[in-house]
Amino acid sequence: MTRERSGADILVEALTDLGVEVVFGYPGGAVLPIYDALFRQKRIRHILVRHEQAATHAAEGYARATGKPGVVLVTSGPGATNAVTGITDALMDSIPMVVITGQVPTSLIGTDAFQEADTVGITRHCTKHNYLVSHPSRLGAIVHEAFHIATSGRPGPVVIDIPKDVQVATATYARPGPIQHKTYRPQVKAEPAKIEAAIDMLAAAERPILYTGGGIINAGPGASQLLRELARITGAPVTSTLMGLGAYPASDPQFLGMLGMHGTYEANMAMNRADVMVCLGARFDDRVTGRLDAFSPQSRKIHVDIDRSSINKTVRVDLGIVADVGRALEDMVRVWKARQHPRPDLSGWWAEIDGWRARQCLGFREDGPEIMPQRAIRALWEATRDKAPIVSTEVGQHQMWAAQHFGFEAPNKWLTSGGLGTMGYGLPAAIGAQIGHPGALVIDIAGEASIQMNIQELATATQYRLPVKVFILNNEYMGMVRQWQDLTYGGRHAESYSDALPDFVKLAEAYGWKGIRIETRDELDDGIADMLAHDGPVMVDCRVAKLANCFPMIPSGAAHTDMLLDQAEVSGEMDDEAKALV
Repeated sequence: MTRERSGADILVEALTDLGVEVVFGYPGGAVLPIYDALFRQKRIRHILVRHEQAATHAAEGYARATGKPGVVLVTSGPGATNAVTGITDALMDSIPMVVITGQVPTSLIGTDAFQEADTVGITRHCTKHNYLVSHPSRLGAIVHEAFHIATSGRPGPVVIDIPKDVQVATATYARPGPIQHKTYRPQVKAEPAKIEAAIDMLAAAERPILYTGGGIINAGPGASQLLRELARITGAPVTSTLMGLGAYPASDPQFLGMLGMHGTYEANMAMNRADVMVCLGARFDDRVTGRLDAFSPQSRKIHVDIDRSSINKTVRVDLGIVADVGRALEDMVRVWKARQHPRPDLSGWWAEIDGWRARQCLGFREDGPEIMPQRAIRALWEATRDKAPIVSTEVGQHQMWAAQHFGFEAPNKWLTSGGLGTMGYGLPAAIGAQIGHPGALVIDIAGEASIQMNIQELATATQYRLPVKVFILNNEYMGMVRQWQDLTYGGRHAESYSDALPDFVKLAEAYGWKGIRIETRDELDDGIADMLAHDGPVMVDCRVAKLANCFPMIPSGAAHTDMLLDQAEVSGEMDDEAKALV
């Protein structure tokens, strides 16, 4: 006979059955029964963060680095509301995550009880789905269903709100069979006729381009291998969104780099001039497309996406294929080979691309001993490339410089906040990745402003002896804000200067980390080597040029052909039309 157990014990048992190994969280009164249940077991490890937002970002980092869903446990009221930013971040970037929140007892819901918040109402628009559990007998099935929803189709966050009395009350629990949701049944297999039509379009193209996104990484390592095979047999150039970096090796000659607002000249020009575009696991974000009426005007567009609502939402396409992008890539490669298509002669197209590459759009000027931020990123990449590090970032100029100058050869090595652009993401994400891969080199490339958003998580790394490295590009400004103020607001730096900065070396030491300061270019390589040689957590304060701007850049509302390549174009060498766009 199945014995009765508390709702808290049912939750822990269900998480164990689902293979959960790690929970990131912060306790409070409304989840103490769950914490007591966790204390009494040894199968699930709990990581105590210092802020609930950090718990969600750590879970995101864990999920992105391992491919497993991240799990978060927070209390009611402020615990739940503090988690909302990370929940929204996961929704925007399609990260599988289950967030378990405590709630006041059911009899007090709606009375403005102590630490009560309408968590279900608050998170309705930033989750794939959410639940308010009314009885412990429903809890086990809900947990299993939540993980199914979070990880199937387009991944995303799911919230389970559990009143305290439900955690204490008892019921029986039996592990459910395979989840068959009544209405949520994502289409993972593409229609064969559409795959064949896509191959016909691609085989006939003279100027094809493969536009790849984070969906390929979400589809698993097999999808990245299939992308490489499709590129090899078709000869098409490959470009990537910010979220898709690593799905295709940066060192491959067919890779054009990132596209979009801070993408490469060759990627954006190739997108503009292509005659057939195949969008694989991306969503035509505004940072990628620029001015919509000028986006790839000559191309026939194919869009492969697991999320039916993404197709034709922003850009009208000629062929929409609803499918898991990994399964679609498998079918595309198979059909191409079955039809024995030869590798097309795209020499004319590649000659055009080589002309754009010759502009060397990622070049930068160096004068004197000061460190250009691009040089710092390249030096970090050179020193670590053989170690295949996992790299997270905060948000700002440093994020874009890292995307441009740090080459990623494999998926699940690049962790950044794309859709929401969340400052404070990088350090907790690095912690989550390090928990998932204890032996890996994990580096958070940060800015001195962003790192302070969740800097309390230095204590989390110390507590769990995580050898995370934080590499700060310190220009004493909120750099991206300052850059836009220079370009569009007459250089009026309204509140963008980071005044009263801490001494990051002393701060690191206060938390038990090693602190390193790098101030000149001739100190750069030795400082990075010192960071890598230390077997514990390290914070590097790398002082870089204060007013360096991040180029290339497409001004807001401009087309891909209106890229600004360097400071000279901003300073007076643009034509009048381009100046008006800035």
